[in-house]
Amino acid sequence: MTKSLSSAISGIEANQAWLDNIANNIANSNTVGYQSTSIQFADLLYQQTQGAGAPTPGIVGGTNPITVGSGVRVASTNTNFSQGTLQQTGNPTDVAIQGQGFLVVDQGGQNMYTRDGSLQLDAAGQLVTASGAIVQGWVPQANGQINPNSPLGSIAIPQGQVANPVATQNVTLGGNLPAGGTNPVVVTTTGYDSLGDPIPLTFTFTPSGTANTWTVTASTTMPGTTTAAALQLGGAASQTVTFNSTTGQISGISGAEASNPDALAVTGFPTGYNLPSGYAMNLDFPQPGTQQAVTQFAAASPSVQVTNQDGAPSGALTGFTIGSDGVVQGNYANGKSQVLGQIATALFANPEGLAKQGNLLYAASLNSGAAQLGAPGLGGRGSLVGGAVEGSNVSIGQELTDLVVAQTAYQANTKVVSTTATVLQALVQMA
Repeated sequence: MTKSLSSAISGIEANQAWLDNIANNIANSNTVGYQSTSIQFADLLYQQTQGAGAPTPGIVGGTNPITVGSGVRVASTNTNFSQGTLQQTGNPTDVAIQGQGFLVVDQGGQNMYTRDGSLQLDAAGQLVTASGAIVQGWVPQANGQINPNSPLGSIAIPQGQVANPVATQNVTLGGNLPAGGTNPVVVTTTGYDSLGDPIPLTFTFTPSGTANTWTVTASTTMPGTTTAAALQLGGAASQTVTFNSTTGQISGISGAEASNPDALAVTGFPTGYNLPSGYAMNLDFPQPGTQQAVTQFAAASPSVQVTNQDGAPSGALTGFTIGSDGVVQGNYANGKSQVLGQIATALFANPEGLAKQGNLLYAASLNSGAAQLGAPGLGGRGSLVGGAVEGSNVSIGQELTDLVVAQTAYQANTKVVSTTATVLQALVQMA
């Protein structure tokens, strides 16, 4: 009699655990980054009342053993790491993992792992989870490059950071000079010196009097004045640009260096500018025949202009983006961008062996294997989706179905208890 009671009680406890698990899944059906769990049962020890009998040919057949079980137990809880639905948030700090892997975070000096990409910035500008765990990755080296073999560090967005100014090295031209033109064509732009101060630049194309040939000169304005100062082009006061009379493409640039026949060195800047000794700026003519090339076609008016200059003044950080490879790119008011870091992701040989820590955090365990760190999108790791989060992967339909089954099993076990109690009462009455 007591066996039926203990078996029924173990069944009640096991199915109660199942009900608890179902309730937890349903409660977290809207929790960002939550991975649903399931419970597996296993039977308990058996008491053998009769062993198996071997058959004796022609006399008696074999008999199976007779055993009586003693109940059920919870054998394991399994985590379902299937992909949850990605939800766009538009928040630049949010990030979702599309595929396998975990974000690496530092919680109290210990590395933890999570699928929860609902991140925010703390007072120090660090990317953190809602519980304050700091997102880990690689920060740029002194040369500005990311080394994924270096130790992990905290990913921070330095609010108020000012990007260094960049001195102009290249000015690129594009457009058309009118074939047969008789008037000078003036092209202006603004470059920058090493401290980000503007350098007004003027390039003047003048018909030379020889067909298909233009003379080009360069000048700037003296710092703090309106006085023009002539600059050197290719080591001289002026150079000539010759066009092919048939194709309209540049056929030659006098003064260009042999190593760079499509550019002229611009030198001779006034000393008032903050430029290093021997500084030279390149006036680039894109390769003839390309869409960006300077041409000489018949036209009512010139369209030649500066299409790009690579200098910039200083500029404050205005925003950032997180790429699919985890690279955090800072955007600055001067139009430049700079890598601020790269978010790391981790894989495990047995992710179901991870130990749940609450707050959607997992810790490595003896059966999960060590974390295999790497950049998102490499080595089987999922890529990142910026401005999005991964929703819970709980299936409400499945949970409600399991709820009915668990309830039925629980009630059935209680019936066993009540029936056994009735039988025991009848036995007592016999006495």
